[in-house]
Amino acid sequence: MTFRFQRRVGALAFAAALAVGACGGASTAPSGGTAISGQIIVSGSSTVEPITALVAELFNERISGDVAIEVTGPGTSDGFERFCAGETDISDASRSIRDEEIETCAEGGITEIIEIKVAIDGLSIITSVDNAIECLTFADLYALLGPESQGFDSWSDAQALATELGSATQLPDAPLEITAPGEESGTFGSFVEIVIETFNEDRGQDATTRPDYTASGNDNVIVEGISSFPSSLGWVGYAFAKENESRVKLLQVDDGESGCIAPTPETISSNEYPISRDLFIYVNKAKADENPAVAAFVDFYLADGLISEVLEEVPYVPLDPAALAESQAAWTDRATLGE
Repeated sequence: MTFRFQRRVGALAFAAALAVGACGGASTAPSGGTAISGQIIVSGSSTVEPITALVAELFNERISGDVAIEVTGPGTSDGFERFCAGETDISDASRSIRDEEIETCAEGGITEIIEIKVAIDGLSIITSVDNAIECLTFADLYALLGPESQGFDSWSDAQALATELGSATQLPDAPLEITAPGEESGTFGSFVEIVIETFNEDRGQDATTRPDYTASGNDNVIVEGISSFPSSLGWVGYAFAKENESRVKLLQVDDGESGCIAPTPETISSNEYPISRDLFIYVNKAKADENPAVAAFVDFYLADGLISEVLEEVPYVPLDPAALAESQAAWTDRATLGE
């Protein structure tokens, strides 16, 4: 684990918010040569939080001025609630904004929202390093974690359902201890969208998980829970799983078509890993127009090479050049949702 990322995730485990103040010794002025000042408030996905927090740290190391940047990560859904209430300038998100959230924003007077893709994540299925399981299919995951698995106390309780859905996996006769994201998390929403929705509609079930597990919006709490039980199960973003692979095992996943695929930067980037997803920031255009600090921060965020530098320490997957160019163009053009 790199020092900077270790320092950040350690802090996040004990603090509800991370405020990054302006650092002395900044040496580079923004375009126009004038030092900037002000405040920027970012909230949302705990998955994207380490990326934005490190961008904020680098911004205040390298850009002249006095800008206080607050970055918090209660979850994508909670972040959009604050964003739509006008409480934040930028919302970190590990899923796309939903139509009902766009409507809520509009009701609050926020009608111009800029969507910017910043990285790619592989939602990682994790268990204890002591667990013999190496690969789970989508059918296994639905049988263990889906809406029909409520009350399953052991892995083997899910065997009949997994087999019915086409799995050939032999699930162990061991206690099933689940620690995973809660409904406020975009990581929860992505899991439901990619895995659960493969089965639930055909089976007349709601698009959700079983409710009876230990839920947390803090990825570090999830990792701690997974590492504490020898037959645990859960999921987090790739960066948190990778940085804790001495404590948790990253399982291979089979979507029923390509065989067992491990999450790696290469398989995530190529979408070969079946639970890959995009990561975003959403910018309130009006606040960017009225607050030069917000505009300068997003300029810095999307500068050539900056995100790749950040993702060397926060191990998500960089966008390919064409995708990054699309994100840069969306920001340069101030292209809002619906345009």
